Order: sequence, then C-alpha cells, then structure tokens
Amino acid sequence: MNADRASTAATDLNDCTIPPASAAVAIRPASRRQRLFLLPIMAASGFAGLGYEIVWTRQFALALGTEMMAVLGAVSGFFAGLALGAFLLDGPIRRASSPWRVYAALEAIIGVWGILCIWLLPVAGRILAPLIGAEPALPVLWGASFALPTLILAPATIAMGGTLTAIERIVSGARSNERVSAGVYGANTAGAVAGALVSAFVILPAIGLAGTQIVLAAVNAACALAAWLLDAGPTVNRESARSGAVPTRLAVTLFATGLLGIAFEMLVVRLAVQVLQDTIYTFAGLLAAYLLGVALGGLAWQRAGSRTSDTSLGWLLAGVALSILATAALAPAITGIAEAAADQGLASEIAVALALFLVPSALMGATFGLLLQRGHDRRGTLGYAVGINAAGACVAPLLTAQILIPWLGTWLAIVVVALAYLVLLPLRRATIVWGAAPALAAAVLLLRPMPSMIRIPAGGSLLAVREGPMATASVVDDASGAKYLEVNGRFRMGGTSSMRSDYRQALLPLLLHPAPRQALFLGLGTGATLVGGTKLPSVSVHGVELSQEVVDLMPRFVDPQDLQRTRITVADARRYIVADTALHDVIIADLFHPALDGSGALYTREHFEAIRRRLAPQGIFCQWLPLYQLDAPSLHAIIRSFLSVYPEGSAWLNHYSVRTPMLALIGPRDAGSLDLAALRTRLDTPAVAAAIRPLGFESALDLLGQYLAGPRALSHFSGAGPMNTDDFPFVTFDAERNVRALSAPPWSLLLDTIRSIRTDPEELLEASRSGDFPRRLASYWAARNRFIEAGAALRGEPRGRALIDAAAPELIETLRLSPEFDPAYRPLLGMAQALAASDRPAARRLLKAITSAAPGREEAGQMLKQISAAP
Repeated sequence: MNADRASTAATDLNDCTIPPASAAVAIRPASRRQRLFLLPIMAASGFAGLGYEIVWTRQFALALGTEMMAVLGAVSGFFAGLALGAFLLDGPIRRASSPWRVYAALEAIIGVWGILCIWLLPVAGRILAPLIGAEPALPVLWGASFALPTLILAPATIAMGGTLTAIERIVSGARSNERVSAGVYGANTAGAVAGALVSAFVILPAIGLAGTQIVLAAVNAACALAAWLLDAGPTVNRESARSGAVPTRLAVTLFATGLLGIAFEMLVVRLAVQVLQDTIYTFAGLLAAYLLGVALGGLAWQRAGSRTSDTSLGWLLAGVALSILATAALAPAITGIAEAAADQGLASEIAVALALFLVPSALMGATFGLLLQRGHDRRGTLGYAVGINAAGACVAPLLTAQILIPWLGTWLAIVVVALAYLVLLPLRRATIVWGAAPALAAAVLLLRPMPSMIRIPAGGSLLAVREGPMATASVVDDASGAKYLEVNGRFRMGGTSSMRSDYRQALLPLLLHPAPRQALFLGLGTGATLVGGTKLPSVSVHGVELSQEVVDLMPRFVDPQDLQRTRITVADARRYIVADTALHDVIIADLFHPALDGSGALYTREHFEAIRRRLAPQGIFCQWLPLYQLDAPSLHAIIRSFLSVYPEGSAWLNHYSVRTPMLALIGPRDAGSLDLAALRTRLDTPAVAAAIRPLGFESALDLLGQYLAGPRALSHFSGAGPMNTDDFPFVTFDAERNVRALSAPPWSLLLDTIRSIRTDPEELLEASRSGDFPRRLASYWAARNRFIEAGAALRGEPRGRALIDAAAPELIETLRLSPEFDPAYRPLLGMAQALAASDRPAARRLLKAITSAAPGREEAGQMLKQISAAP
C-alpha cells in the first residue's frame, strides 16, 4: 500500500472542512468584494492541499521505501504536523487583528516550503537510507520514517494545521449571509476533490512531481496575494473568544472519530485494490469519492440547521456505523461490479469507489462538522478540536496496519470499526434505540462466513492465504493441478507451471558473468528464480522481497532446503539498494507489474544508477520486463532510461513462449566484449552443465540465441522521447495503457519488438575471433523469430493431431533456417513419436521432412529407421 492511501482523505477532511462559525469573535462584516472572492480562494486552497499531499507522499515513498512501517511513519508524521499546527496557532490566530493577513501568511509559508521540498525531500532520502542501514530494526525504521516527514514538512504542515482557524474567522465575517458560509464550505472541499483528480490525471502526467509542486506553490501564492489584497484593515474583537477546555467526552469523540475515519479509509482501500487495478488513478478515484462524500455530508448538515444536540450526534454516529456495515456487506459483490463494468475503464473504478465510500464518508463529514461546532461553541475557535482529531488520525495508520489487519483481517476489521462508532454514542436512554440497528446488522454479518476477495477458477481450490497490511498473498490450485501465487487477488507472481522459466531468469545473467560469486535478487515471487541462482556452483545468493506474506508462502513452491541455502531480506528494493554497502557480481531484478502503483519507481533512471553503484568490477545488472504487461511507450521509456545508465546495455529473451514473453535488459558496469572461448569452457564444466542443460542451455549457441539487441539497435528501437525518472515516472503515469495491454494478445509487443529490431552479431561478438559462429548465430536468430511468429499465429489451443497438423509445417520451415534450433527440432520429434502410435505413414512423412530440414542431425533418421523396421 502506498503512503497516499493511508492519509490523504482524512488529512484534507481536517484541512478543508469549514463548519459554520459562531459569533464568538465578532469581525467587521465582509464586503461584497470579499464575499465574491472568498469562494474561489477557498476552492484553490483545498485544491493545493490535496495536490501537495499526493506529491509529498510519493516523494516519501521514493525516499523511505514502501515497506509498511515506512509508509505508516510518513503518514503519521504528516498528521503530527497538522495537529501541532492546530494546537500552536489556535491562540495567535484568534487574537490576530486581521484573519485575512494571517491566512495570507499561512498560504505563503505553504507555497514557499512546497518549492523548497522539491530539493529537500530527495536529499533527505539519500541521507537517511545509509544512516538507518539496509536492514534496520522495525522501531528504527518506524522512528526514522516518522521523524523525517515530521521535521521536513513541519513548516508547511504546521501552517496547514492553522488554516482552518483562520478560514473560520474569515467566514465569520460573512455570517450575515448563510449561503456564503455554506458555499465556502462546499467550495473548499470541492477544491480538494478537484485537487485529487486534476493532480493525478492531468498535472502530474504533464509536468511531473517538481513541476506540479511549482504549480501548487503558484496556487498558494495566488491565494495569499488575493487574501492580502482583500484585507480591509485591522478588525476589533467585540467579544473575547472563550478559552474553556474541550470537555473530556467531546475530546475523546474527536480523537476517536479521527482514528476510526482513517482506519476505515485504509481498510476500504486495502479491500478495493484486490479487485481494482491498483494504479495511481485507482487511488485518485477512491480519494475523490471519499472527499465528495465528506463535502456532501458537511453541506447537508449545514443546510439541515447545523444541529449539535446529542440526538443529532447519536443518529449520525449510528448512521456511520450502519453505513460502514453496509460497505462490509457489499464487499463480496464489488468483484462482480468491477468485472461487469470493466470495459468502462476508470469509470468502473470510480463507480466501485462511490459504492464503497460515498454514504459512510458523507455521514462522517456531517459528524465531523457537528463535533467541530461543539468545540467551537466551547472555546470560540476550531483549533483545538482540529488538533485533537488530527492526533487521532496520527495514531490510526500504526493501529490499523499492526493490529487490526494482522489480528482480524481486513473485512472483519471493517466490522470492528463500525462497532467502535457505537461505543461513542452519547450516554442517553436513546442509546439503545440508536445502536439497535447497527448492532443487529453486525451480528448478522458476523454469523455469516467471512467473505473472500480471492477469485478461484472453476474446478480449482484455495490452498493458503496470508493477509498482511500491504498485501494478501494466496496460493491457488487451478483445475489442471498447477499452483500459482497471487497477490491482492489480481497479480500472479509465478507458479509451478513457470518453474523452468523462473530458473532461466536466474541462470541467463549468471552465465553471462565470467565468474559470479555474489548474486543479489530484487523481487522474489515464488522464490524459484532465487533458488535457480543456487544451482550454479560457488554462487552466494541473497534475495530482497517487499512482502513478508509472499516470503511465508515460498515453501509452497520450492524446496525449503533450497531456501535455506539463500539469505532473504524483507525490505523495499529501492531503499535497500541505496542503503546497501556490499558489492555484487550480478544483480537481478525480477518482473514488476508496470501498472501497479509503486512498481514504476523500480524502472527509473535513478534506481538503475543506484544499482550500478552496487556492482563489483565486471559486474552486470539484469532487469526483467514483462512484455505481456507493457505497452510500447512504457517499454521505450524504460529502455531509454536503462541505456542512459548502461550505455553498453543489451536485450535478451528468456524463452520463446508467446503466452508470457519477457525481455531482459542486461547492463555491464564496465565496457568489454564477450569472450566466446571462455564462455564455451565454462558451459562445458560438469557442475555447470548439470545445472543448465535440463533448462535448454545445451551450448553457447542456445545461450547466445536469446540475444536480441545491442546498444545501437536498442537506441534505434526506443527512439527519442521521455525517460522514466523519479521526478517524471512515465511508466506510472502510463498505467492505463499498461492495463489495456493486459487485454491485448500477450505476444503483441513481442512481435512488434522482434520485427522492429535487426539483431547484429557484431554488437555481441568480435568477428575476427569467432570463426563461423556469427553466421550460425544469425541463422539461429532467424529461426527463433520464425518460431515466435508461428506461435503467435497458432489460433486457439489445439491438442493432439490438430496441434500437429497446425504446427508441424511452420516448425519444419523454422528448422530449415537453422537445423541447430532445438526449440523446433525437439517438439517435431515428439510429434513424430506421437503419430507413430496411431498413424505410422504420417509419422514417416514427418520424420523425412525433419531429416530434410536438418540433414546433419541423426535423431530423426534413427527414429525413422525404428518406425520402418517395426512390425
């Protein structure tokens, strides 16, 4: 889960909600000009507040990593700043002679600090990671992740914490016109909704993180300038603001609703990403739905008369509880809703977001307005009430991720949050009436089997589940008996059917290094690639995996004894690389789903640079890319970023399957040419040969046959265009097209790639030292491309004789291009053997065609003699 998800909605609820002011502080009535510009200023302020938090949480994810403790620390640190600002600035703001100038100063501080954060946050992240180390204890990681955002953002978040009090004083001047007050409330929250959507969908993809912060700072500057110019001069308080303490029960309710509101948001987002695409745009839609509900609820409460009685509070709290339970009841159906509207793209995700969030958040918005009004009536100001609420929100992330989800699970935790709202009901005789319906609904839900968001294929079964604060990992057995690992109900991370491919992912880059000793794997999935690295002698293997839940399920796929020969660290790959001090001969980064929010950061130029610094002399880095999950613009951007760091980089295939095609970008730390003689000698070493030959690496020709392009061909293929960088994560912004790529034939991008690239032996080998090998290799590549084209052209899933009739002719033509191309030769022999049992004449014809296409190979001729001699 990203830091955005845990914080944004409730932060801006606190930052943007404006309950009606009381007459505690009398101010000169607002002029017509002030009332005219008040709405745009408040809308712009809400817009900027949401935009900043989206940008900052993304920057902190880059700096601190996406481990849950780091995410939670950043979220809590943000709320701590808001609470501190609300407490510290409450008195000075209510005593100030001009709320307009105070508000202008606060907006100016936020804008200036927003500009400074463009440089401060990346620098702080680079300094912090080495200080806490590659494998810090959880308390250290939590403390550092809490301290960094708290300290770095303090000027801005403290100023944000004071804006609500300043806004309240400004709105008090317009109390003579109730519509103006209600309109300001709606405008501010509407601005926050717009900030969530426009920042994520428009500004960030257009100009990146730094550019977005500059735009938001300009918005702050415009708000500050307008407020300063609208100031009509000092005002005199006609009535002193009250300074009474907030009653204990009110303080408890404010604190608890802040905590429960954030907990509910985290839990629902955690639930929703199991059925939605989990892109940057998914979260923007969820956040917008939450804020829309808050705005509507607050406006409805104001228009209904702003009643603050215990009766109103009781009904609202009971309504919140009941609506949360309705969300829990709806949870099993959201998979169907999302699938039914899948063709609508983002519209379907927003529909799911509205179904989950709109009613509960509307009631929360009304409840929050009521509680703030009570706090205002007591003290004559909003600051303390806002601070108490933000303090509760500060605690929520840690409580939710470390207690609620691990102990109860996401769905049951939502039910518990609903019941917690009932504990806050006023102590009146009517409490039983208010709480009866939610309590009954909760009982009904708890008596039913707990729903699962994991989709089981027809005839399959669920073998194991591990649910944590970041991910739900599951092992599913499909109808064919193959097991696969799935994360968050959508993303398959390998399985028993892909073990051969997983082993090859490890061995290909390890074989290209002349003598690897230390290998680091980033992203582990089933653990098969990691274990594959142990198959070579004298290689020490270390893996880094983000999710503890995934690590727990690895023994379901690989031998636990094999895992014992490895070292596994649960950590964010980016942060680990920056903090690591060791040097590695080979670093292998696994397939990362490009559309998944956060994965795009693992393909950035800055990450590639950090990895280069961790390579030993002659070291190489291998980045695997899932061509079946990428679109062409993202692939080109990743290649351009890779070549900017590894100018001698090359591209390699893993296998020739068109169902799950993947591409490896391999970059050497030092320039140098491939030593063909040394490679052949190494491949013939008995211990190495025993590990690689069962995987299809029979010779140097089989290994180098995976080569697709060198730096010149790759540069020409990727062309000119944007890179994928930390400031402009093109792959993250390209998420929607990468999602659409999932519905295209999986071989589409592979075919486009091999058709666009001319593989040149001179970029791989020195012709003067390679003899006839370059010619043989070029023929092998031609056969490989023909084989891939034939696989893509094969329609449906034919079996038996239908498969032989459809595939054999193309395989024969492939073999004519290179008789040494085993991926065609071996299947043809298998087809002939299968035909021999039922149609010997057809088997003999096929074997003759094989012998004609590959006259130098003996197996087909020997099989033909055996079939002909058989009675």
